[in-house]
Amino acid sequence: MKILITGASGFVGSFLVERALELGYKTWAAMRKTSSKKYLQVPNTQFIELDLGNEERLRQQLTEHVEEHGAFDHVIHAAGATKAPNETAFKKTNTEGTLRLARLLLETGALVENGRFVFVSSLSIMGNVQDIAQRDASGKPLKGAERYLPISDADTAQPNTAYGRSKLEAEHGLKEIPGLNYIILRPTGVYGPRERDYFLMADSIKKHVDFAVGYTPQIITFIYVRDLVEACLAAMTRGECGKAYFLSDGQDYDSRAFSDLLQEEMGTKCVLHIKAPVWFLHGVCQVSTWISKLTGKISTLNMDKFQILKQRNWRCDIEPARKDLDFDPQWPLGRGVKEAVAWYKANGWL
Repeated sequence: MKILITGASGFVGSFLVERALELGYKTWAAMRKTSSKKYLQVPNTQFIELDLGNEERLRQQLTEHVEEHGAFDHVIHAAGATKAPNETAFKKTNTEGTLRLARLLLETGALVENGRFVFVSSLSIMGNVQDIAQRDASGKPLKGAERYLPISDADTAQPNTAYGRSKLEAEHGLKEIPGLNYIILRPTGVYGPRERDYFLMADSIKKHVDFAVGYTPQIITFIYVRDLVEACLAAMTRGECGKAYFLSDGQDYDSRAFSDLLQEEMGTKCVLHIKAPVWFLHGVCQVSTWISKLTGKISTLNMDKFQILKQRNWRCDIEPARKDLDFDPQWPLGRGVKEAVAWYKANGWL
């Protein structure tokens, strides 16, 4: 089986390539000419340069590949921007790049008839649709995970970030491409080795500080990169065409769970837990966004990040994925953090 994986030099993409080769797939790792191959050292990796931002160049690249190697049986599109200077930049990469690739794969014959296009979207496309607290018979908010309903297929997407809007627009656009056999995956927060955003929390814990936002209880979800990879590979041959599936490790966590596990695994003593009000974070993100516009440098704290940190409920219903994709997550947070921290240490990040 011949498969194409985009975003191969990135966090999720590099794990996808490794696992696909492990399973014996003839695997092409798509990347930009300037991208690093640091995490793509597995023997038998085939490389292909694809310019998703240039119509004619991409058409030529796909056509040449078909002439030399034939068509791909399946494509996993993991390329995308999680940070960008503005909404236009998000749309250019996450929306236009995705739709251009999907359309040209068909037009050039680079994807076999009925070959599957797996699009890695995000839970962020839903926004805070289920942030309203559930109450008991006396009117008091419920405690724990039951405080919120899980986000499900019955909910209407209401993205509140530029990133989420760009992913949702791509999802809608895929529906308009005639003859495309596609499936959409919507993972919650993805963590693991090589990922830098969640690593920042580990780095902060190492410095004896844990920073959280908001006093209203927050329920969060995670998915370890290896579980996401298995779902992507399963989606090539399983699942309903045109359907979107939420993905997590199947468990719900309070806002301290991740930092507490990091602290335990790293053996860090005396961590100062700081909880800031939402209005304070809003001000910091506004200033940071303003500075980014002046300097042209993308800041970790921005208004998109504010919406993500402010959201109280990240529960999602993964039962459809369990049923249709045979999705069976094997990496609960404790196990995932253990491996991630070990990798951070072995690779000099901690």
